[in-house]
Amino acid sequence: MAERRYTEQEEALEISSLRRIIAAYANYHDAAERDVKRYERSFKRLPPAHKELLFNLGLKYQRLRWCISMNASFIMDMLEAFEPPFDMSQHIDMDGHDCAENMHGHCHADCAHSVDRGDCFRSSISVSNSELHEPDGCPRKDDKTHELSRETDNKVVDMESCSRPVGDKLGASQVEDKSCNGDKAMDAAANCQDTDCVACSADENVIPQQFMAPSLQLNVPPIDVDKVRCIIRNIVRDWAQEGQKERDECYKPILEELNRLFPNRSKERPPSCLVPGAGLGRLALEISTLGFVSQGNEFSYYMMICSSFILNHTQETNEWTIYPWIHSNCNSLSDNDQLRPVSFPDIHPSSSGITEGFSMCAGDFVEVYNEESQESSWDAVVTCFFLDTAHNIVEYIEIISKVLKDGGVWINLGPLLYHFADSYGPDDDMSIELSLEDVKRVAYHYGFVMEVEKMIDTTYTANMKSMMQNRYRAAFWTMRKNASRSKAQKHQEKLFQFDVYQLANGSTKLRICDSNFAYERLY
Repeated sequence: MAERRYTEQEEALEISSLRRIIAAYANYHDAAERDVKRYERSFKRLPPAHKELLFNLGLKYQRLRWCISMNASFIMDMLEAFEPPFDMSQHIDMDGHDCAENMHGHCHADCAHSVDRGDCFRSSISVSNSELHEPDGCPRKDDKTHELSRETDNKVVDMESCSRPVGDKLGASQVEDKSCNGDKAMDAAANCQDTDCVACSADENVIPQQFMAPSLQLNVPPIDVDKVRCIIRNIVRDWAQEGQKERDECYKPILEELNRLFPNRSKERPPSCLVPGAGLGRLALEISTLGFVSQGNEFSYYMMICSSFILNHTQETNEWTIYPWIHSNCNSLSDNDQLRPVSFPDIHPSSSGITEGFSMCAGDFVEVYNEESQESSWDAVVTCFFLDTAHNIVEYIEIISKVLKDGGVWINLGPLLYHFADSYGPDDDMSIELSLEDVKRVAYHYGFVMEVEKMIDTTYTANMKSMMQNRYRAAFWTMRKNASRSKAQKHQEKLFQFDVYQLANGSTKLRICDSNFAYERLY
C-alpha cells in the first residue's frame, strides 16, 4: 500500500495544535506567578490592622513561589525529554488557535473538563516493554508505521508510532541531583524578602532551547493553563501513593474482574485488552502486569506528553516531587495541607512486570478503531471514566462491540457527566446525553449481555485533605459480547438503526427505528 501523503493544511493544523499545548506547558510558571501577584495585590488593599493580623500570608506567597518553581522544574524536564514529531518552526503564521480545541477526556468536575479534544489529526505513539512489537489489534498500517525508540539502561521501554511518521529518536531526560529541595528550601524561599527571589528557581525554570522559538511564544488562554494544572492533579491519581485510594476504588474492581474472567492466562498467547481514554497510562500498565497484551488509547497530547515521560524516563521510584494543590486557596484546612509535596511515581514502570506488547496509542478512539482491521481484535475492552467523553455515545458502544471478539468482555466504570453537554461554542458541538437505562439498552442492541452490575462511590483527582469532596456514584458493569446476538444484530442492522445527524437549523436529531416503530428526539 502506498504511503499516505498528508496535505499541508493537515500538517499545519497538527503543528498548530501541538505548538499550543507546548506553549501551555512552557507558560506554567508565568501563569502561576500572575496568580500569586494577584493574591499580593489583594493583600496590599487590606487595612493595616488586617495586614498585621494576616502577617503569615506574605510568607505563604513566597512558599507558593517555591512550589511553583518545583512544578515548573518537572515540566521543563518533561519538555526537555520530548522531541516534537514535526519541525515546530513550520507554519508560524498560524497562531496556535486555528485548531479548534474543545474540552475532552478524563477531567470531570474537579478538573473542569480540562483535557483537550482537538479536531486535528493525532499521531499515534505506543510504548512496549521489549523489542518493537506490534500486538494483535494495534491499529498500525504498513503505510503509516514509523519508529521512535529510546534506549534505556535496562533496555525496557521503546517508543514507536502507530499512525504517522513522527521524526527522530526521543532524547533521554537527564536526571539531575537537585541541591535544594524539601522543607529547608521552602523555608529559605519563605524567608526571602525579594518577591522575585525564589530558592533554586533560577536554574530550574529555564525553558528548553527548542521551545524558545518565536512560533511558540503564544498568548496562552486561561483554559489551556487549567489543562496543565489538571495534568498535575492527574499525576497524583495515577502515579502517586496519595492517589492509591482512588485507584483502589476505580482500578481495583476492574483488575479483579479481569483476573476472574481470565483465570488461565497463557504467557505464550496472552489475552489482549484495549483501554480507551487511558490518560496517564497507569490502568493500562496495571492490566499489562496481570499478563495481558494491553494497549491504552489516548487523544490528548497533554496526557501523552506526560505519560510518555513517566513511562519512558523514570529511573527510580519517587524520582520527582510536585505540589499539586497549590492553585486553589479554597477549602484548605491549613496552608501546610495546601502546600504539601507529592512524590511520584510510586512504582518504577519498567520494573513492574509489564507483559510484552504493552503500548500507548494516541489518536481519536473513533478514528483509530473504527476500521475493518480492528474488527474482532480484542479479548477485553476496559473503559474507566471514558464513555461520557463522547459526542455520540452510541458510536462509542458500536465500536466497542465491533473491536471485541465474540465472547469478549467489556468492563466499564464511570459516571455520565457528558463533557459536551454544556458546550456553547460557535461550532455548537453535538452532544448525545443518554440515561444509564438507555445506555444499557443501546449496549444490548449491539450484542452485549450484562453479567455484573453495581454502583461504586468514588472521586476523581480529589484532594483528600480538602474541605470539599465531589463524589460520583459511578456505574460499574461487566458485559459480554454474545456471539449469536452479535450475528443477529449484524443481520438486522438495516432494519434497526441508530442515526444521529445535524439538522439545517443546527439542532441534533437522534432517530431509532426498526420495522415496527420509529423514535425521534431533538437536542
